[in-house]
Amino acid sequence: MPENKAENLHKPVLLAETLQLLKPHANEVFVDATLGLGGHADAILSFSGKTRIVGIDQDGEAIAVAKQRLEKFGERFQVFHENFSEIKKVLAAAEFEKVDGVLADLGVSSLQFDSAVRGFSFRFDAPLDMRMNAESDEETAADLLESLSEFEIARIIYEYGEERLSRRIARRIVEKRESGDSVKTTKQLAELIEKAVRRGKKDKIHPATRTFQALRIAVNRELEILEQFVRDSVEVLKKDGRFVVITFHSLEDRIVKQTLQRLAGKCFCPPRLPQCVCGAKKEVEILTRKPLVASEEELEENPRSRSAKLRACLKLS
Repeated sequence: MPENKAENLHKPVLLAETLQLLKPHANEVFVDATLGLGGHADAILSFSGKTRIVGIDQDGEAIAVAKQRLEKFGERFQVFHENFSEIKKVLAAAEFEKVDGVLADLGVSSLQFDSAVRGFSFRFDAPLDMRMNAESDEETAADLLESLSEFEIARIIYEYGEERLSRRIARRIVEKRESGDSVKTTKQLAELIEKAVRRGKKDKIHPATRTFQALRIAVNRELEILEQFVRDSVEVLKKDGRFVVITFHSLEDRIVKQTLQRLAGKCFCPPRLPQCVCGAKKEVEILTRKPLVASEEELEENPRSRSAKLRACLKLS
C-alpha cells in the first residue's frame, strides 16, 4: 500500500446527509457495515470525541487502508473482515447487544474500482474476477461465464444490469466459449460487448457498463442478501436508533424501499383480502419520504455519486 494513501481519498458520498440523519453523539456506538476506505467512519468518529465504530468489510485490501486512516481514533474503532450480512455475528464478537446507528454504503469503493488487477472496471485489462473478498473461494465472474448456460447469463445481465440486449451479449459469450476461447479478462469481455451492442455515439455510458455491473452483483450475491441485512440492521438498533443505507442501483433501492415499508407497517397483501395476513407491524419510522440524492455541487466534485440514493429510518421499539 502506498505511503499516506489513506490521507488522499475521495470525500465519501452523501456525507453531510448521512451525518444529519445518524446524528452521532458522545458515547454512542455505530456500525459501518461497508467500511470501505473509512470515509464515513472517519467523519462519524470526528463528529464527537467519544463515539465508537464497529467496521465491517469483506475486502482485506480496503481494511488495510481504513486501518491506516482510522488508527488515530485508537480503541474507539474496531474492524471485522466479514460480509455485511454477518452484522449480528460481528456485533456478538464485538460484545455489543444493541447499537445507536447502522450505516451501509453499497457502492464499489474507489480502491476496488480503480484497481488495475481486481477486474471491476474495463478501464484496465485484468482477470475477470470481481469478488469483493479476493481471498474467498467464491466463483469469479470468469467462472460464471464459463459454467452458466446462455439463458442464465442473459438473465443475470438483464435482471441485474437492466440491459435490453442481454440475450445478444450472452449468445456472443457462449459462442466464444464453445470455440475454445472463453472470456477470461475484462478487455476480452468489453470488446465482445462493444461488437455485440454497437450503440450510437450519443450514448452517455460505455456499452459494457451494465453487463459489468450485473456480473459484479451476481458474483457477490449483493441482492440476495440485502433484504435480510436491512431487517437484521433494524433488529440490532436500540430504541430511537437510526439506519442509513446508500444504494447505487435501482434494484438495490427497490429492495431497501420495500423492506423499510414493510418494517414501517405497510401491508402488502392483495387488496381483495378481507384482512391483513402478511403480518405487517410498525417497527420503524421512515425518515426519507423520497430518497436523498447528491447535490449539483457534489455531482461536480464526484461524478460517481450521480446514481447514489440514500434512505433512512428510525427504530421505534
